[in-house]
Amino acid sequence: MSLAELLIQRPEVTAPRLLGARLSLGGVTVRLTELEAYAADDPGSHAFRGETNRNRVMFGPPGRLYVYFTYGMHHCANLVCHPEGEPGGILLRAGEVIEGIEIAQERRGAARDVDLARGPARLGSALGIDLTMNGTSDFEVELAPDETWSRIEVATGPRVGLRLAPERPWRFWVAGDPTVSRYRPAKKL
Repeated sequence: MSLAELLIQRPEVTAPRLLGARLSLGGVTVRLTELEAYAADDPGSHAFRGETNRNRVMFGPPGRLYVYFTYGMHHCANLVCHPEGEPGGILLRAGEVIEGIEIAQERRGAARDVDLARGPARLGSALGIDLTMNGTSDFEVELAPDETWSRIEVATGPRVGLRLAPERPWRFWVAGDPTVSRYRPAKKL
């Protein structure tokens, strides 16, 4: 399946197939090791309550980045994917920097190589993502070849820190990969 065909599927179908893919942006390339799916019928999604100025990109064409600012300090990004008429995205949670490591280190400070893109905020920082990139398609995604992807042990479980729909096993990661972030359940209110 091509990337274009993959991006018109529901996010929970697309996300595991993106594991091992190479994403290049801002002079840095990461091998994606952890992702989370968010769909239109998902109370955990920014698009669940309908279109707003903030989430409009999630309703637009697939293959763009939905970038948002969180906790007043971090930029995170979703790769927009969905069937026609439905918003959806895949949170880029973690990856291994495989090209442009010096650039990623400069952006991230004194982080160990394994931690450069471990977690969605760190990944966003390593790639140089900020709000000006919301809606961009100016990046490259190269899917892992089928023979490589078939050897990836895909693990799945609940999404990190999510209070709404926490039972959905829509977090996908490469089992045993050291760049995958630790699971943290949502804090109880």
